[in-house]
Amino acid sequence: MAKKAVLIGINYPGTKVELKGCVNDVHRMHKCLVDRYGFVEEDIKVLIDTDKSYTQPTGKNIRRALSELVKPAKSGDVLFVHFSGHGTRVPPETGEEDDTGFDECIVPCDINPIPDDDFRELVERVPEGCKITIIPDSCHSGGLIDEAKEQIGESTTKKPPMQEPEVYSLKFDMGNCLHNVLVKFLAVFGIGSSREEPPEIVEEGEIEEFVKSRYLSMETFITLLKQKTGKENIEIGEIRPTLFDVFGDDSSPKVKKFMKVILTKLKNRNDQGEIEESDQEHVEEKLNDEDYTKPAMQTQVKSDREIYGGTSNGKIPDRGILLSGCQTDETSADVNKSGEAYGAFSNAIQMVLSKIKEGKITNKEMVLKAREILKKDGFTQRPGLYCNDRFVNDVFIC
Repeated sequence: MAKKAVLIGINYPGTKVELKGCVNDVHRMHKCLVDRYGFVEEDIKVLIDTDKSYTQPTGKNIRRALSELVKPAKSGDVLFVHFSGHGTRVPPETGEEDDTGFDECIVPCDINPIPDDDFRELVERVPEGCKITIIPDSCHSGGLIDEAKEQIGESTTKKPPMQEPEVYSLKFDMGNCLHNVLVKFLAVFGIGSSREEPPEIVEEGEIEEFVKSRYLSMETFITLLKQKTGKENIEIGEIRPTLFDVFGDDSSPKVKKFMKVILTKLKNRNDQGEIEESDQEHVEEKLNDEDYTKPAMQTQVKSDREIYGGTSNGKIPDRGILLSGCQTDETSADVNKSGEAYGAFSNAIQMVLSKIKEGKITNKEMVLKAREILKKDGFTQRPGLYCNDRFVNDVFIC
C-alpha cells in the first residue's frame, strides 16, 4: 500500500492579498503526515510560493502534481491533498438558460484558477479501493468536489447572498470602532510573519489579534488578473476567454471546453447569434489562428452541460473525501497571532489530532470537533464533509 500526498501553500507575497499562514499550514501538515501517519517524505509533493527551491504552485504545476498523484494509484493506496490559500467564485458568463451558478475555485499563485469541476474529474480517475482525502483551507471550499454528497454542512440550504469581509477581527478588549481601524491598519502593513518550521498549535480561546479572509472578491480577482496579464479591459463576461488567452493549454479543462463551444459557434455562422457579444469580440479576431485555437479544439466536449452547468453525468461521485474549511458561501480565516500565522481550519485539525494520543478519528468526528473548536474561538466558518455514505465513518486519512 502506497501513501502519497500533495501539499499546496500559497501566501501570495508582495501582493495586496498577501496571506501569512498558508505555507505554515503546509509545513505542519507535512510533519503530521510523516510523524503520525507514516508517509515517506519522498512521497509528499510540496508546492509553496515563499521559497524558490520548491515547485511553485502555479495552476499548471498544481494540475500536474494532482495528475501525477492519481495516475499511478492502485487499489489499497492512500492519497491526500491539502490546499491552503485563497478561494474565489467565478460567475457564469454564458447567458445560457442552464447556467446553475458559480464555479468554486482555488486560486494558484499565477491566478490561473482551478474549479470544482476539475476536482470532480480528478477524483473520478481514482481507482476503486483507493482512498483520496482532500482538505481545502480556503474560502468557498464547500463542495469543491463538484456535486459530491454533502454529509455535514449547510451549503445546500438556500441563503441570501453574503457580503464577505476582506478583514475582520476577534476577541480584543477595545471599542469595536477603534478595534476595526487598528486591525485594518495592521493588515495593510502585513504585521506578522510566517516561518519554515511548523509553529505551535494555537489552543482554544487564545486567538486575540486578528484574522484575514482567504477570499478573493471578483473585483479583486479581476484586478490581480489584470496585473498578471497586462490587460486592462477585463470585465465580467471576459474572464474565461482571458484565462484562455493567457494560459492556453495550461488553463482549466473547463475553460478550454468553454472556448471550444464559443469557437465552434463562431465558425458556424448559423449559430452566431447565440454567442455573448463580449465573447464574440474577444475571440473572433483569432478565429483562424491555429496555434491559439488548438488547445480548445482538441478538448473533448460531450455536451454543453459540461461548460454551463458542470461535468455531471447524472451520478453523484462516489470517489473522494472532502473536508472543507467552510461552506460554499462562507469565508475561511487566515489567523495572525503573536507573530505566528495559520489557517483557522488547518489549526483546528492539528488541535484535534494533538488530543488523540491513541486510536484514530473518523472523518465525521474530525469535522464535528473542528467545528466545535472554531465556534468556541468565535469563528463563523463551518467546516463541511462531502463524500459517499461509505466514507462518513471511515478513519481520517488512514
